[in-house]
Amino acid sequence: MKFKFPGFKILDRYILGKFLSTYFFAIAMIIIVVVLFDYVEKLDNFTELKAPLKKIIFQYYLNFIPFFINQFSGLFTFIACIFFTSKMAYQTEIVAMLSGGMSFRRLMWPYFLGAFIIGSLSLVLNLWLIPISQKEIVDFESQYVKRKRNAQFDRHIYRQIEPGTFAYIRGYSESNNKASFFALEHYADGTMTQSLEAADVTFDPETHRWTALRYTTRSFDSLGVEQFRQHRNLDTLINLEVTELGRINELIQTMNISKLNEFLDQQKAKGSDSINIIEVEKHARYAYPLSTFILTLIGVSLSSRKVRGGTGLHIGIGTALCFSYILFNRFFEEFAKSGSLPPGLAVWLPNIIYLGIALYLYRKAPK
Repeated sequence: MKFKFPGFKILDRYILGKFLSTYFFAIAMIIIVVVLFDYVEKLDNFTELKAPLKKIIFQYYLNFIPFFINQFSGLFTFIACIFFTSKMAYQTEIVAMLSGGMSFRRLMWPYFLGAFIIGSLSLVLNLWLIPISQKEIVDFESQYVKRKRNAQFDRHIYRQIEPGTFAYIRGYSESNNKASFFALEHYADGTMTQSLEAADVTFDPETHRWTALRYTTRSFDSLGVEQFRQHRNLDTLINLEVTELGRINELIQTMNISKLNEFLDQQKAKGSDSINIIEVEKHARYAYPLSTFILTLIGVSLSSRKVRGGTGLHIGIGTALCFSYILFNRFFEEFAKSGSLPPGLAVWLPNIIYLGIALYLYRKAPK
């Protein structure tokens, strides 16, 4: 049996137009409110640090908007879908459509087309545009927002640079590429075999070399006896990019999907302990846009039936379901980052669970 592609009729244009216009109107309204609140909150910083108006608008807020749209796209897709579908059901328009011979499956066609447009926009934002905008936001905040200055670097940085070898860096500053303390540790079977330590160290981002006037080395023999030596003029090369010195969560958000995949392969080769965090980010960039279809199906199936509570009841139930979906997402992501669940399973599990809910509600929807 061949699938027949449905023609695009006046009714489809009506539903699609209502869906998209409600979605973009809701997003626009909330963006205006959020931008105003954010501006009031950061106004003292902008004034004190003399942020140029041009940078505030074009470097900060113009890049802030795509991030916010994507962050709440699923929620507003859901609310938009429920709002105008419930209104049509309350005015018995859906009953008239179904009574006129239109199947519920056919009714879903313009909704899924709208979900495809919104989901595609979210996918492009996730994979390519938001990483660029996030980098611009980080650069702006490092200059003009006090609490964000040097916030991209932890006070204590501990990275595995290859299996069995770890680098510890304390107090790294990007402005002068210096750290107050540097240590290089080697382990075998869970036991430290040797280490190198130095204070007031300088890092060269191009050559990846760490230099210091003095340093000490420690080594342990098979009996655990320590040998301690002092040296002058440290000049050592380690497999560590300057980007890896940043906070992993903030770092990977500034990478497009190609760079993220390269960074993941690099960290796997090093045996890094940040692999789960990177894989969660990678899977989430695909899973979240695809949830648009699931949330749309739930929204239409839930709100297409005329009930006594009207639109308010539909929006209340729908919002509870949507927020529970977001909560499940965050909950399982934390499990994945800690290593309790495989990252792929953890990220996609909320979609699988809510797809089951969507199919159940679809079967119960008026036919």
